[in-house]
Amino acid sequence: MQFDYLFRNVTVIDGSGGPQYRGDVAVKGDRIVEIAPAILGSAQHDIDGTGRVLAPGFIDVHTHDDINVIRMPEYLPKISQGVTTVIVGNCGISAAAARMKGEVPDPMNLLGEAGHFIYPTVDAYAEAVKEARPAVNVGTLIGHTALRNNHMDSLFRTANDVEIQAMREQLRLALQQGALGLSTGLAYASAFQSTTEEVMALAQELAAGNGIYTTHLRSEFEPILEALDEAFRVGRHAKVPVVVSHHKCAGAQNWGRTVETLALFDKVRAQQDVACDCYPYSASSSTLDMKQITADFDIVITWSTPHPEMAGQTLKQIAESWSISLEEAGKRLMPAGAIYYNMDEKDVQRVLRYPLTMVGSDGLPNDPMPHPRLWGAFPRVLGHYSRDEQLFPLTEAVHKMTGMSAARFQLADRGLVKCGYFADLVLFDPQTVRDVASFSDPQQPAAGIEAVMVNGVMSYDQSQTIIGRAGRFLRR
Repeated sequence: MQFDYLFRNVTVIDGSGGPQYRGDVAVKGDRIVEIAPAILGSAQHDIDGTGRVLAPGFIDVHTHDDINVIRMPEYLPKISQGVTTVIVGNCGISAAAARMKGEVPDPMNLLGEAGHFIYPTVDAYAEAVKEARPAVNVGTLIGHTALRNNHMDSLFRTANDVEIQAMREQLRLALQQGALGLSTGLAYASAFQSTTEEVMALAQELAAGNGIYTTHLRSEFEPILEALDEAFRVGRHAKVPVVVSHHKCAGAQNWGRTVETLALFDKVRAQQDVACDCYPYSASSSTLDMKQITADFDIVITWSTPHPEMAGQTLKQIAESWSISLEEAGKRLMPAGAIYYNMDEKDVQRVLRYPLTMVGSDGLPNDPMPHPRLWGAFPRVLGHYSRDEQLFPLTEAVHKMTGMSAARFQLADRGLVKCGYFADLVLFDPQTVRDVASFSDPQQPAAGIEAVMVNGVMSYDQSQTIIGRAGRFLRR
């Protein structure tokens, strides 16, 4: 048989969490067609992978790439990490099924400007992805805040029964058109006034279509146990799986409390299906939020509409240069983005190591000075945490980025190196793979990622450029 690609002598880490093995892997069309200790056939492209790992393409379960994968389909920040699939629509904000009546509310402004929200249905969004042919596959959640913005005259109140019914109908249609589930961002002011009952009512739509509920908790600070309890109650009520987004204990008073939160996960997982995702850094990034301004840790401004010249400085430096308080400086900079150095490294490691944790970058592609997680999250887990810190074996690191994620989000025939599965593959050097992106120079491709294939098309190579675009829209 003539293959399109034959990877010879590779160390296969298949994404299942099982042991690695040496072998050959053959690709024809968009599928993996043969795996054996030695394949005798010939191929158009014969790749000697001695000393290299061949793994499933990484699945970034937590992104805000909704509009960027269409406007910038080459999408180097993700494919250069070995990411072959992104899940968009997280934290209650999605471009799919969103309509703008005027100004884009916070935090939906993380995705883009009003003119970018032109996908009133999942079908419309899917068609745009198909036309753009991004370098990566795209699956979408539907954002709760996006639904609220479509059907409410104010986001700063509870929804009434008529509005909830309208949101449910729109969510039902989105699920029928292939959305993966519902996401909430209850910590943000634009969703904070929604009641648990409002969220439960929407989540009821998920069970019929096997959808998933993901949530940016109502609080990641002191009330985190109550916020987790709310998330789990929503899942129980709707009888659907729950994923807690970017699980962390934020704020200096909260450091160390992942011992409590993960104990709660352990207790709850005996009764219901729960999981979380996490990015491998002890600093978070979002819009500048007055509630999070504190002198307890550094806050770096990444962008500011009225004062773009302040990007890259700490809020403390800015406040001192203006001779005003941190709060006054924050108000003067708004709207703005920020990186918050608000986590404890031991907490990050504890969450990352937890058996139910997947990896998600949570990168913000529109920040002029983005958090390095946008370019570095996945190689950082492989290099820094697995190889250097020995937090877990490489097979487990890969599982948290591939097989576990594909199963959780029901991505058919993806996430494993297995015959008959789509040929989403990454070839990397386990000795040199690492994140190069830093807080001072964040837009840098990773080291050690040698080849990335999406749907059987070689898409990225050692030249660190995109050589193919074969991403697809993935429907549930």
